[in-house]
Amino acid sequence: MTGDQTARIFMLTGRFPARDRTKRDPAMSTGSHEHTRMLKTLLGNLDGMVYRCRNDANWTMEFVSDGCRRLTGYHPDDLLLNNRVSYETLTHPDDRKRIRDAVQDAIAQRRRFDIEYRMIRADGEIRWVWERGTGIVDADGKATAVEGIIQDITDRREAVHALREAERRYHSLFHNAVEGIFRTTPEGHYLDANPALARIYGFDSPEEMTDSLKDIRNQLYVDSARREEFVRQIKERGSVTAFEAQVYRKGGDIIWISENARAVFDDDGNILLYEGTVEDITERKLYQARIEQQANYDTLTGLANRSLLNDRLQQAILSAERHGTEVAVAFVDLDRFKFVNDSLGHHFGDRLLKMMSERLRGCVRECDTVARLGGDEFVLLIADDSGHIIVKQIMERVLSAVAEPWVIEEGEFNVTCSIGIAMYPSDGRDAEVLLKNADSAMYRAKEGGGGGFSFFTNDLNVQMTQRLEMESRLRRALERQQFLLHYQPRVDLVSGRIIGTEALIRWRVPEQGMIPPGSFIPLAEETGLIVPIGRWVLVTACAQNKAWQDAGLPPIVVSVNVSARQFRHDNLVETVASVLAQTGLDGRYLEIELTESMVMHDAAKLAAMLVELKKLGVQISVDDFGTGYSSLSYLKRFPVDRLKVDRSFVQDIASDHDDATIVRTIIALGHNLSLKVVAEGVETEEQVNFLRQNHCDEMQGYYFGKPMPAEEFGNLFASTGE
Repeated sequence: MTGDQTARIFMLTGRFPARDRTKRDPAMSTGSHEHTRMLKTLLGNLDGMVYRCRNDANWTMEFVSDGCRRLTGYHPDDLLLNNRVSYETLTHPDDRKRIRDAVQDAIAQRRRFDIEYRMIRADGEIRWVWERGTGIVDADGKATAVEGIIQDITDRREAVHALREAERRYHSLFHNAVEGIFRTTPEGHYLDANPALARIYGFDSPEEMTDSLKDIRNQLYVDSARREEFVRQIKERGSVTAFEAQVYRKGGDIIWISENARAVFDDDGNILLYEGTVEDITERKLYQARIEQQANYDTLTGLANRSLLNDRLQQAILSAERHGTEVAVAFVDLDRFKFVNDSLGHHFGDRLLKMMSERLRGCVRECDTVARLGGDEFVLLIADDSGHIIVKQIMERVLSAVAEPWVIEEGEFNVTCSIGIAMYPSDGRDAEVLLKNADSAMYRAKEGGGGGFSFFTNDLNVQMTQRLEMESRLRRALERQQFLLHYQPRVDLVSGRIIGTEALIRWRVPEQGMIPPGSFIPLAEETGLIVPIGRWVLVTACAQNKAWQDAGLPPIVVSVNVSARQFRHDNLVETVASVLAQTGLDGRYLEIELTESMVMHDAAKLAAMLVELKKLGVQISVDDFGTGYSSLSYLKRFPVDRLKVDRSFVQDIASDHDDATIVRTIIALGHNLSLKVVAEGVETEEQVNFLRQNHCDEMQGYYFGKPMPAEEFGNLFASTGE
């Protein structure tokens, strides 16, 4: 190293190369020492390492500043003249050739170089550094050294990388987001939009959308007032959340959107722009509308359902209370609906209900409500501020409209209705009481023969109280063991022997005596109590039949009536199987009786259930045959064992030609279908002779025995069984 170089290094740092530290220049003045101290301080405080190295294979360091320690983890003396380590070895191996090529290229072109690369610190950590330097040439123009500065830029690179990654993610989210993203001017011009927003609005690209929509308020929003509300809210609050509106798509279709947006302000607090997101919520709105429709409207007729009726009735009561007016609640029930439903089927019954709904709508005013509670039951809610005049006029229109013939391909049908009316506030001050009283008045109208209307009265209130009392007692009758069974014998017409019996329920109430079935069975059907009562009948009848067999009496069949509600709401097959297992009765000694009208309801389901019952060995009979409207094709499909001719035809067979013809026809029909035929209500010798002459198989009636308690029947059976 030359003396000039040594002096230069000393002047820059105050440090000589290690081998020359003992040498001092006696000629150095006091000013030079001060200058050197200042340079040393300046370089020591510099963020980075200043260096001078030879232009050789190892970049041999001739000078390094104190920043070396912070940058590399090595003491400056470790790098000087490659005393401990060469700077070349600190450079990441993968970057060395690139660095040397860049430096040599810059030296050759007599320019400075800027380069970034990785460096391996003394502790093994890899850091990114930035180096700026220039080549030093001698008098001959040969590059002999390199001088420069090296700074740690790891944090800056990571920050730049994070920024770029954030920008990349932002652009990815912006362009690939499912939600629409936008920026607009406060005046309603689009500044920017992503592809999703363009797709939502029906455009092929964001550019096409921004070029086409110059006035958001009038071009996009269906109701321009919604845009004004959007602007008002965002100015007032600084943002909007879940703001819903209807907008036009490119083709003119209307969709629902939900917007979340905020205002962007400048330093002076002025709004620069709006930015936010848009979501297409059309499907959600349609779904909500469907849910609301299902929750508030009858699915068959489109009329208000019970829930909506209750809400409107509550509102009508509040309004009437404020204004001192009345409200009429009219309960409408179709009189002959069951006939249509049973004879033609549910499909035609539904058509009739739809048509009647339209007729009822046409009878009321815009301010009134027509609701369907279920089945053939409708309710009219009528605001009345003129006494009963308006109500009566509307009721007359309803009766007339409903009674008009219903003409379809299958024929012409006449259906009437019965209407019961309760008035607020005289007949009740809440919705529940008004509906209950209107229902009671409707039954009064129906008892009068139908085709009319009746207002609620106090007498009806007494009747309703009695009915509720009976219902309450009926609910407790099972647990109080007040039911019992009577048994009516069924005999063979040829031999006169008992071959079966029908179990008939009776209700014995203390201090009141026996209540006939006709007084409580309809109520049990209506309330659903027929299901547990029917189960009790089944268990009791099967247990009694098994007891007779265990007592040594010949096996006979016990018949049990099953209601339509039991078929629909009870797992009848499982119940019968359980009862047979519980009582030990063989299934062939149990007969299930169906009414003829039940055959028309859910024929496929009923047929499947009957097949399962037959697998248990149970016999099936159709009761009251000839009074219903069943299809013979259904009868042919069902695994039926017996037809029971209704007593209304048997009563006058000896004197009425038509009844005689009907009974002969039923007997012939049953035999052609390989069924046994049972005549019910047989009371005279003439009836017995007629039935025997026409080859009826079995009979049941007072002629042979009335319904009797189990013990009495057992004694009768024992005396006639052999």
